[in-house]
Amino acid sequence: MRAEERAQVIACMNQATMLLAERMDPGLIPEVGMNIVYALPDARDKDDVAGVLGRIVRLGDRVHPVGEIAFGASDHVARIVLTAMRFDPVIRSAANIRFSEAILIELENLMFEICSFDREKEPPGVKTMDWGVASCCRDGVPDIIYDSGAPGKEPMIRVLGEDPVTVAHNILKLSNRITYAQL
Repeated sequence: MRAEERAQVIACMNQATMLLAERMDPGLIPEVGMNIVYALPDARDKDDVAGVLGRIVRLGDRVHPVGEIAFGASDHVARIVLTAMRFDPVIRSAANIRFSEAILIELENLMFEICSFDREKEPPGVKTMDWGVASCCRDGVPDIIYDSGAPGKEPMIRVLGEDPVTVAHNILKLSNRITYAQL
């Protein structure tokens, strides 16, 4: 069963990544690149979470996945999902996109549940994503978690959902409503 679950996760990730590569506005990709991930139902660490090796980047005016889908390919976005799963095990996928006030306004217009955290309030000795995501999930996992950055840390929006195709479709809803000039 485990091999079959892993194959299903990879197949779903391939579908989501293809949707993003074909239809997403490349302006939504942050400077650090983007990743989308999907965790196995009983995921415990990043090796139980599939992501895009080398991330998804902007290549000219295109969205370009750098590598193949693989388990353990993401640490940062995988931690988002692993933390969210502690609060709601159904939420097994996440992606990071560029932050801007215009994007937040459109996400509000799309009626997504949105939460944010302030990196400056992070307690010492914890990882930002573990603490920040947990602080937003106490009353349920929101659709969107963002922060406005910190010195040396790019502001970021994270889109969460049950699976990567759902996450990709939510990003595409946003992409259809925003123009590069607004970013």
